[in-house]
Amino acid sequence: MLSNRRLRVAHLLTGGALLVTAGVAQAQSTDAATPPAAQAAPPAPETAAVAAEQDGGGLQDIIVTARKRLESVQDVPVSVTAISAATVRQQDLTSLEKIAARTPNFSVGRASNGSGAQLTMRGIGSSSTSIGIEQSVATVVDGVYYGQGRIINEGFFDLARIEILKGPQALFFGKNATAGVISLTTADPTDQFEVLATGRYEIKSEQVQAELIGSGPLTDTLGVRVAVRGSKMFGGYYRNEAVPFNFVTTDIATGRQTTHVAEPSPREAPGEKELLGRITLKWEPTSDITNTLKASGSYNKVNNNSWNYVAFNCPTGRSQLTGYQCGDEFVTHQNKIPASIAASFPFAKEDGSLYNRYKSWAVTNNLVWQLEGVTLTNVTNYNWNNNRWACACDFQSGPASNWATENSTFHAFSNELRAQTNFDGPINLLAGALYQKTKRKFSQFIILGNVEDSRQSAANRYVGTSKTSFTDGETIAGFGQVVWKVVPTMEVAGGVRYTHETKDSFFTQPYNNAALTAIFRPSNSADGLGIINADQTFDDWSPEATISWKPNGDILVYGAYKTNYKSGGFSNGGINSAFSPNPFDDLTFGPEKARGFEAGIKTTLLDNQLRFNVGAYTYKYSNLQVDFFNSPIFAFQTLTADARTKGVEVDFEYAPRALDGFNLHGSINYNRARYTSFPVAPCYAGQTPAEGCNLALAATGNFTRQDLGGAALSVAPEWTGTLGASYDTIVGDGFKIGGSVDARYSDSYIASAFDQPDSRQGSYVNLDASIRFGAEDDRWQLAVIGKNLTNRFYVTGVVDGPSTGGGTGTPAGLHADQLGFGTLPRTVMVQVSTRF
Repeated sequence: MLSNRRLRVAHLLTGGALLVTAGVAQAQSTDAATPPAAQAAPPAPETAAVAAEQDGGGLQDIIVTARKRLESVQDVPVSVTAISAATVRQQDLTSLEKIAARTPNFSVGRASNGSGAQLTMRGIGSSSTSIGIEQSVATVVDGVYYGQGRIINEGFFDLARIEILKGPQALFFGKNATAGVISLTTADPTDQFEVLATGRYEIKSEQVQAELIGSGPLTDTLGVRVAVRGSKMFGGYYRNEAVPFNFVTTDIATGRQTTHVAEPSPREAPGEKELLGRITLKWEPTSDITNTLKASGSYNKVNNNSWNYVAFNCPTGRSQLTGYQCGDEFVTHQNKIPASIAASFPFAKEDGSLYNRYKSWAVTNNLVWQLEGVTLTNVTNYNWNNNRWACACDFQSGPASNWATENSTFHAFSNELRAQTNFDGPINLLAGALYQKTKRKFSQFIILGNVEDSRQSAANRYVGTSKTSFTDGETIAGFGQVVWKVVPTMEVAGGVRYTHETKDSFFTQPYNNAALTAIFRPSNSADGLGIINADQTFDDWSPEATISWKPNGDILVYGAYKTNYKSGGFSNGGINSAFSPNPFDDLTFGPEKARGFEAGIKTTLLDNQLRFNVGAYTYKYSNLQVDFFNSPIFAFQTLTADARTKGVEVDFEYAPRALDGFNLHGSINYNRARYTSFPVAPCYAGQTPAEGCNLALAATGNFTRQDLGGAALSVAPEWTGTLGASYDTIVGDGFKIGGSVDARYSDSYIASAFDQPDSRQGSYVNLDASIRFGAEDDRWQLAVIGKNLTNRFYVTGVVDGPSTGGGTGTPAGLHADQLGFGTLPRTVMVQVSTRF
């Protein structure tokens, strides 16, 4: 680790540099590592590659499709960060977490259960605890929307580019993008045949990875690209320091007690295994028609689904469950399900091993037909995924532990058809329609209360409670835009999306241990509330308008009014609590909406050597979806709050012609994200009246709520910034050497959605660097890629430790342990690649 003195120096150097740098759109440029074939290939409307590089140094342009048409990143009136294929390879940006670790104002928290992730942009994100909540930051792959948090389990490789669009994006990317969009475009076949083979070894996790890509023409009109990647970890990122303990169950039928041994889960986690594949067929029968078919599949398995949960801050310094020392280290304490219980437990491994196994496949067909003055585009997709896990669900294992298993399947079909004019006149139009059909099936089995029932089947003997649920969804949307070139230098655009959506859901708890029916309402509950059916319908109009002015080719000034809508839904993984008078309200929640303004200026200066962009925004969010565990009634509930996020983002990129191959880039961002109205927010565990837990609910008369008006949102640092440089140059006879260094700074922030002061994450600097050496024509390359070289532990989400804390709403309140979603430690990867 760096010494404190070195860390202080790093903070000072980074902070000083950020004062002279500037984040609306840090456009990372294509560099010499981009294959010549890819540079020469004409861009397709949906999969445009980075534009050809400039001669003699200077900036390189990037083509984006933020408005579903080809535009330079400097010409699009949208706050967008664009990352080229070359940068993805050089910095190994092959997961959402790795993308977030180098992007200001964007974070990804990997969660064990619920939705599986918390994606946050500009302080707006979605709670990870509910599988039914779709992300406010939408992920779009090859033009297709993926709203599920489990997208974090996908490995993204062989990309043509990444676009990070900030703020609401309703018109072009649909519902559920109230905070922004991560748009990923995979690579298309090349005009000439080539094979790219890459081998990688990451030292910390002892991960071996191999990647093979073959691409080229099959005929004059048909091209193919096949990409496969496999990896295996022989170690891990986190160390599990748990020891065996006895787990004693009581048989409610006989009163007999049985001792089971809970062995530690693997010492090194996550021990990941991964296999990914994609095949792309691109058919161009005429110059007017392009049809691109992509089929992909993925398999990912880890040895503990909560491998990154760390008790980083505890009231006494030690875990209230286990007595282990708490701290901000890459250390966990989790045990397997006792093998004697796991042998017959649904979805458990025979030896009780913890795990997360994710499988998925998808097929996308993109048809583009260029007519005279009109472009027709049709995008059809079917995707399926299954996620299965076994969890130490206290995240700190001990004699009164809870474990659970889950099996969840999601699949979706969608078709989007749109027409876009490209007339020479001042007015052009866009019109389109989307149809989507989805289905989620969910089941979960939980061990809790140290109970068993020998009268039950082997599968149910050790089950405390089980859940089964499903949701069928259907969406029909229409959207349109009018673009008016008022004068050659000024454009006005206005559009709207209409969305009609239905969700039909079912939930019940089919089996409950008889000792726990006072907590969990059974299916045959006498009050008739044991089976919940919800038929929900949502309708929304989301308009937007933009005005942009280009006084010359190097300056763009724009302003926009934007809105968006995220659908309500159903918490398939919730709880039907016997204490709750209205479980329907616990399991359902309403839609989230955003509206506000954004403005900016983008400039290209010094003879195409300097980009300098400034932007500002302010957005109001109504019914922001916030999920929490209501311990007094033992139920998960999704509440809604109002919030505002506003800020300023500045970025720059400098590529001097006098030093060909050199690039300096940076950004600085100010963001203020606060609740504007949350008058009956839940108290965090152990919060006292003096700390604000001083509001009583009429149903109980106890202090259980607080007013969070004016409090900061979760994972919303006020100041973030980046500073980096890269340089590639020819050396010797036919060789090339290069390197890059990138620092990302984050101000401190509250990680809890409920203003829990113990969840505060301190400020930090994250440092990445790489060095590469290879052939001038890119036939081979050796690279070393380092990430988080400061080895800084930080959290990107948090939960109150289950079964910790107490006395909420009383002067004797004791805060819960804070369990954070930790990020990756220092990693160093050696990469060897060859192209032929």
